[in-house]
Amino acid sequence: MGALGFIIFLCLIAIFAPLIVKAVGAPHPNTQSTKALDEFGTPTGPSSEHIFGVDPLGRDVFSRVLYGARVSLEVAIVATGISVLIGVIVGLTAGFFRGTVDTILSRAIDVLLAFPILLLALGIAAACSLGNGCLGGIIKPGLTVVIFVIAFVNWTYLARIVRGQVLSLREKEFVEASRSLGASNSRLLFREILPNLWAPIIVYTTFIVATNILFEAALSFLGVGVQPPNPSWGAMIADAASIFDTAWWYMFFPGVALLLTVLAFNLLGDGLQDALNPRGGRT
Repeated sequence: MGALGFIIFLCLIAIFAPLIVKAVGAPHPNTQSTKALDEFGTPTGPSSEHIFGVDPLGRDVFSRVLYGARVSLEVAIVATGISVLIGVIVGLTAGFFRGTVDTILSRAIDVLLAFPILLLALGIAAACSLGNGCLGGIIKPGLTVVIFVIAFVNWTYLARIVRGQVLSLREKEFVEASRSLGASNSRLLFREILPNLWAPIIVYTTFIVATNILFEAALSFLGVGVQPPNPSWGAMIADAASIFDTAWWYMFFPGVALLLTVLAFNLLGDGLQDALNPRGGRT
């Protein structure tokens, strides 16, 4: 419940970030100010004017952390939604129809899982971040590339889980009873089998969100994610790596935000697993 409360709080912060920044009197996250630097031109730490200090360009770290939450949640939620949709459809189809359909889809999943996911994502993101993007400009550099890359590589895990569940459920008595009454394949899939998959889908979705937030941060850290000057926790940590010994706040605050967010989604997933499957326990 504490993790759920933190996630709701984080979502409210992301939604109302402009109002919060304005309320505390902080500048816009992309506003550069040499006045915020010291006499040597180096960033200054937390103060009454800049709660979390400033970065080497004089931009307010507090504003950038808040706006970075918007980017992380937007990427994670949209990419997770696409991943779950593809994974559920592929898993249902492979597990229910079996045979040739299952073989083709399962081998496609195996091929994707054979690639190191981060390296594959880096390659796709780097290729689509040049010029007008990929697929005739449909996938443009920036957030669109990040969302596409994360969705492209992460649907496979859920597809395997759903496939395994469907292989078991399709042999259950209630499915056989519906089939004997003349129920169509679509009715068996969406009225009999899918409702019994909501619990594992919901639980695993929370873990996917946490993974995707880390994925976005990793891609931004490596320079192929969210493009500057848009704030991103991963990009902020990358920029702060070289000056951590003199400007610890620039890495500390986005790092803590990333840590707490991922931890909250993982704890929420554990709690949902216990609540939705009390007899099964944790796996």
